[in-house]
Amino acid sequence: MSAAVTTTAPAPAETGETRTVLALALPALMLFVGVVVIPLAMTVMLSFHDWGQYKGIEPVFILKNWQEIASDPYYAEMFWRTFRVAVLATLITAVFGVPEAYILHRMSGPWKGFFLLVILGPLLISVVARTLGWALLFGGNNGLANKLLMSLGLISSPVRFMFTETGMVVALAHAMMPFMVLAVWTALQRLDPQIENAAASLGAGSLTVIRRIILPQIMPGVLSGAIIVFSLSASAFATPAIIGGRRLKVAATLAYDEFLNTLNWPLGAAVAVLLLIALVLIVVGSNALIERRYQEMFR
Repeated sequence: MSAAVTTTAPAPAETGETRTVLALALPALMLFVGVVVIPLAMTVMLSFHDWGQYKGIEPVFILKNWQEIASDPYYAEMFWRTFRVAVLATLITAVFGVPEAYILHRMSGPWKGFFLLVILGPLLISVVARTLGWALLFGGNNGLANKLLMSLGLISSPVRFMFTETGMVVALAHAMMPFMVLAVWTALQRLDPQIENAAASLGAGSLTVIRRIILPQIMPGVLSGAIIVFSLSASAFATPAIIGGRRLKVAATLAYDEFLNTLNWPLGAAVAVLLLIALVLIVVGSNALIERRYQEMFR
């Protein structure tokens, strides 16, 4: 006896819904391809072109730019500085942003809305203006903070802030702090306050509650905020350009100089593509590890 083979054709209603979804998504897809995919593809192709001071850009396929980046230790140091500054800025935002988000979570009434506005307020101001504020405060002998500290006799010479990695780390941490606070604050909204009350009723102290109950549950938010802060810090341009100057370059400022100062577009494209690849691998890998480790919280 042969088994009958039956095939079920898709219902007309489902086919119509699929076509409607595709039609609605098509404009956004075309926009994404036009402003993201095509420019990225052109940048990748440009990185394999040749360039000369007198001949300009030649559309030939060569590996000279990539070989130069791989063989010259200057580029290795520059990328190492980029990720070192991003990691330190991420650590600072985590150390200060997590307690700040927890305090904000415990507030009630109008104070919560006021301090949430204080945290989000810097996002309404250009990052260039915020970075210039640090330059005005600690910009050598004429910096307001340096002049005040020296007039009070607290320091004998100006604090070295401009054109230092420390200055870049502090300025980037200040600029990226709202992203960490918002990520942790969002994770805190999912906590059940009765768990804290139950732990306290069983004799657990405040530090024990925070360490054993709250931190393990908000860790996905902390790690998600760390990914956001790290990726934005590693690809930042304005803050490293103002604080670091031309003597202390990172990947973004180097690509900018290659494009607009030396006009070596293929080499600048190779630096930009390498930075993008590194960030994509780090972000995707970190996100996969977070989802695997905390898969129960993402359901």
